[in-house]
Amino acid sequence: MVSNGRESNGEINRSAMHLLHRASQCAGDLFTEEVDNDALTPRQFAVLLSISQEEGLSQTDLVARTGIDRSTLADIVRRMLKKGLIRRRRTKADARVYAVKLTEEGINALRSAQPAVHEADTRLLAALPETKRKEFLKSLSEIVGAMTHSNGKDAD
Repeated sequence: MVSNGRESNGEINRSAMHLLHRASQCAGDLFTEEVDNDALTPRQFAVLLSISQEEGLSQTDLVARTGIDRSTLADIVRRMLKKGLIRRRRTKADARVYAVKLTEEGINALRSAQPAVHEADTRLLAALPETKRKEFLKSLSEIVGAMTHSNGKDAD
């Protein structure tokens, strides 16, 4: 059914899929504004943060923790290796698996980006009344957890 612009806009603004996509775009824009464009992308930041919380993770572990698909993560790891942000070595337990660790450059990049990422988060959440912010984050976490489990993936 085709309707006038006003009605169809109202319908799209009741679509959780559309609104989550738009919110993601807004979050990405804030990240880009706050974090030096040449420093890190949001996904690179997520990978560095995950590694900093548990050094020696495999790329499979990083897929599970970040939600980044395997092929995209492999590309991110390649770029971060080239930038000197991480290093990887074969594990002793399984020579087919790489353990990923931060380099000094990676630690510095993460430390440098954290205040800017915090500011981007603060600016994003400022769009909501303070009383709704924790519940919003909890709801997003519940969606991710539920969808991750329903797709047979491990949630972080």
